[in-house]
Amino acid sequence: MSRTVVISGGGTGIGLATARTFARDGDRVVLIGRRAEVLERAAAEIPGAFPCPADLTDPQAVARAAHLVCEEFGAVDVLVNNAGGNGGLEAPTGGDDPLAATAHDWTLNFRLNVLTAVLLTEALRDHMASPGGRVLFLSSIAALRGSGSHAYGSAKAALHPYAFALARDLGPRGVTVNLVAPGYIEETGFFGGELPEGRRRKLIDETLNHRAGHPGDVAGTLHWLASPAADHITAQVIQVNGGAERGR
Repeated sequence: MSRTVVISGGGTGIGLATARTFARDGDRVVLIGRRAEVLERAAAEIPGAFPCPADLTDPQAVARAAHLVCEEFGAVDVLVNNAGGNGGLEAPTGGDDPLAATAHDWTLNFRLNVLTAVLLTEALRDHMASPGGRVLFLSSIAALRGSGSHAYGSAKAALHPYAFALARDLGPRGVTVNLVAPGYIEETGFFGGELPEGRRRKLIDETLNHRAGHPGDVAGTLHWLASPAADHITAQVIQVNGGAERGR
């Protein structure tokens, strides 16, 4: 039976790979993001995909998007909170005050990675299919071992207690809540361009299986967590980073 799968940040990278994976199973995918042209381009290549442009940091925009999704499709079977990213790619704040720059960096990363996920989840939580609904969050290896951006890693880590509390709240309805923590994933826009080969090699060398991750690695894990096979798995952080979180 076809399910309704809502994917934030579904127009590129991991989100797009996830949309393709669910669509191959015959599921209806709803792509939410702030760039309408990107969503429309992605939806054009996925049969039945529904683009829904919205700024997920804006409560009113989120409410409108959630209303549209529920009016169009009814209950949501799977919610994938994938929107977010590296705040360092956004325009820097003006001025040379280091504390102002720090405040901007941390606020931006929490808006991109936490607020987007929390607002969309809160807007849809009462509309999740019960039983059988799935709420999924994209965390990061940075939430577990830190990264060059303290703000980014901390923002991803902030999703964990929220997801665990949500799993407790929604569990009696038969809805599971989990997180997936990728490591270095190629073929995304996370770094804003091609990495210098030295840094790329270092990230790959940190894995135990000596390879970079790919969007399909994460998409496949999300798809499995949304399947009946994972019905008894909730409040977990699933690592998809080649063991890099263990260090070498």
